[in-house]
Amino acid sequence: MNSIAKELLERINQEGSVNGQIIKVDRFLNHMVDPQLIDRLGAELASRFADREIDKIITAESSGIMIAQSLAGHLGVPFIYAKKKRPLTMTEFFAASSYSFTKEESTTLYVSREVIQEGERLLFADDFFAVGSTFKAIEQIIEQAGATLIGGAVIINKAERRDVEAILTLEDLTRNCGTSS
Repeated sequence: MNSIAKELLERINQEGSVNGQIIKVDRFLNHMVDPQLIDRLGAELASRFADREIDKIITAESSGIMIAQSLAGHLGVPFIYAKKKRPLTMTEFFAASSYSFTKEESTTLYVSREVIQEGERLLFADDFFAVGSTFKAIEQIIEQAGATLIGGAVIINKAERRDVEAILTLEDLTRNCGTSS
């Protein structure tokens, strides 16, 4: 386990909690954000994709934005976030439905046709990978655009899917974290 994974485990043990599939990281990742930690997490994920041709990073509004921005900064590419509400100014768009595990609700994600071009290579980024509903919606949007999804990068992978690069997995958390804080 590398140093950033150890640091993240330590933060979860000190300031968060793990209760089955529920991982509470509100004090440093997805409600109040530690920008230095996000930067280090983004640098680690970027290093895993440094040899890949990537045109843009893509995520879903809202918790994925911080890691997507850091990852994009380290890779030197722009990032896109799929919006949960379509603004009036977005007249031409790609859309797909996603179910939020933590919010227990379905939502439609929208991306303007102006920000994804046919043939572009996109990397999906998010804070968590749970059941993959957001990832599937982003895959559908990328397919609608005629672009290519080259992979997924997340802070914590709670699923068995191993083709998504992650700093930590649910297995790491189960072995190394207490159940509450």
